[in-house]
Amino acid sequence: MPQTIIDLLNKGVEAGNTDRFRRGNLIYLPGRSAELGRSPDTQLIAAGDIHGHRRNFERIIAFADLANNPNRHIVMQEIIHGGPEDAEGGCLSYKLLFDAVRYKLSFPDRVHIIMGNHDTSFINNSKVMKNGKEMNRSIRLALEREFQEAGDDIKLAIKQFLLSQPLAVKCENRIWLSHSLPNDRFADKFDPKILDRPLENNDCEKPGSAYLLTWGRNMSQQTLDKMAKLFNVDIFVLGHQPQQQGWSRAGENLIIIASDHNHGCLLSIDLAISYTVETLTDSIVPLASIS
Repeated sequence: MPQTIIDLLNKGVEAGNTDRFRRGNLIYLPGRSAELGRSPDTQLIAAGDIHGHRRNFERIIAFADLANNPNRHIVMQEIIHGGPEDAEGGCLSYKLLFDAVRYKLSFPDRVHIIMGNHDTSFINNSKVMKNGKEMNRSIRLALEREFQEAGDDIKLAIKQFLLSQPLAVKCENRIWLSHSLPNDRFADKFDPKILDRPLENNDCEKPGSAYLLTWGRNMSQQTLDKMAKLFNVDIFVLGHQPQQQGWSRAGENLIIIASDHNHGCLLSIDLAISYTVETLTDSIVPLASIS
């Protein structure tokens, strides 16, 4: 059993690194191009933070229906830290992470799992709080209880998978998806070269650029405009910041979505057309509406 999980995670690393839409640490998604067969139904299903919420994970997969939509992509983020617990209160979200990797292996070029701040915390075993609980201690103790002497090997395989994730998705129709953006204080310290080279552990520590791209909150419009110019995009779709109603418009060019509670949502994006923030909000789908 432990070796099966280790092999699964290692295959997930390989699938992520060989994703045909990946360039460095970015996923580039074209619109109606020869690469996607110039199909009118080229779509991207974008989810926010999931945090161990299995029912919403299942709803997102059902809505995407990748098996019957060969030109459709899906972006997921922040799978770990939340959801069911073991008898000792340990976080079991790693089980959902394993299922997300299996999903990636089923559709290796169309399932894209991007790095979140809780991933960077796991990579470096640093403290991260959620609902009053330190989540890394919680998930690591649960892993040790389930896998016992193989626990360290499983934790290493999880770390390697999380570190292999892309940082963002850039669409031809000028939409950018990442977990977050650098906040105002650190925007000038962000190094865009992080998108082009292999990630290292210290990139995920403050003030590393992978850290900055996953931990920022409450960006000013000036910072949003600066990052849009840097990335050559028009609209940002982010997660990270909690959204009680499932989403919000948090700037002239920013939508934040969450998928980790009963009011969670997803975005259904047609990659072949251009959007404004106003028209993109029309594509928000409440997860509770998906059977």
